[in-house]
Amino acid sequence: MKKLILLLAVAFPLLVNAQDDLIKKVESNKSYNTYRSGYGDVDDKKYHFNTIIDLEHTDVRNQASSGTCWSYSTNSFLESEMMRMGKQPIELAQIYSARCVYMDKADAYVRMHGAVSWGDGGECHDVINMYAKYGAVPQDVYTGLHYGTTKNKFAEMQAVLKAMLDAVVSNPNGKLTPSWKKAYNDILDSYLGEMPNKFHWDGRTYTPKSFAAERIGIHPEDYVEISSFLTSPYYKKTTLMVPDNWSFAQVYNVQMYDLTDIIDNALNKGFTVAWATDVSEKYFSWKNGVAYVPEKDYDDMDDSAKKYMWDGPKGERMITPEKRQIAFDNYETTDDHGMHIVGMAEDQYGRKYYKVKNSWGDKNDYKGFIYVTKAYVRYKTTAILLHKNGVPNRLRERMGF
Repeated sequence: MKKLILLLAVAFPLLVNAQDDLIKKVESNKSYNTYRSGYGDVDDKKYHFNTIIDLEHTDVRNQASSGTCWSYSTNSFLESEMMRMGKQPIELAQIYSARCVYMDKADAYVRMHGAVSWGDGGECHDVINMYAKYGAVPQDVYTGLHYGTTKNKFAEMQAVLKAMLDAVVSNPNGKLTPSWKKAYNDILDSYLGEMPNKFHWDGRTYTPKSFAAERIGIHPEDYVEISSFLTSPYYKKTTLMVPDNWSFAQVYNVQMYDLTDIIDNALNKGFTVAWATDVSEKYFSWKNGVAYVPEKDYDDMDDSAKKYMWDGPKGERMITPEKRQIAFDNYETTDDHGMHIVGMAEDQYGRKYYKVKNSWGDKNDYKGFIYVTKAYVRYKTTAILLHKNGVPNRLRERMGF
């Protein structure tokens, strides 16, 4: 017990929630210049978007102090899938998916002697895989708020979990006992609540798997995850080499321009897209609800260019596959956020943007949405996940699905 307490004391300051740090990092990426409209009010939106495509989606959520963007974004995606299939949308329990991942990730962490990234992080495929293995439940059946808060706040829980797992990995008995898994799940129960084996909802009794099959109705095998790297053969599967891919899952590798071709085709056919990406950039403005790739690196801009970055559309850098790969190799592109692409728009000059649903609440210029250029998506995407029927036929044939 003394060893566990010592490990916890060391781990806690290191596990201050990464998502909170990420939001703080991008807080200053915003316009400081406003102008007054003819009606006497202040308008700081210098971008004006016309909708091209706006697919059905549920309301914006707030993941709060948890690194569960991958679960919020992909469950949002599944809710849109229900709507696309003509079903009544149900808010799915994001923390149920995360809880399932915490169980499987702990097993992987111990089996790999601690050599697996730990924390709240995950990938879009985790939600699909947990759906297939454990099912799903409605949000009001499993909120994960079992410890006295009204919003997620996971830093303490994650510190306790990691301290325990590190104690197990240290193997003080010289042989692992089966008891650690029960103790670990008891901690999860204490913070998140017990997993519902059966629940009564909307006049019927379900298990998580029967609810997934009867009320949601997706088929996990119909969903594909895709990325783009120069380091692997095109149109074949390759391991997604990012720290949060704790399950070492594989993705289809396509050429860089295929990424936006796939998203365009999907949106035009009525399919939304789950999107994993890097947002820790000076040219991602959560406040202004815009992300683009400026012609110059931020550090190479003069003070005037920096000051007016968000005062309307600017020219963009030409992104090549080589630049994209270098950004991965140099850790300039990191796998730090997941969102949900639900539409397309154009600005006042005709440049196209993807309309993206975030999970940081609705306190920005576009009520929780952000408009992202194609150059940004080509440059900073780590992976996309979508229904295979949203992929152009020419690419499906090359990838064999």
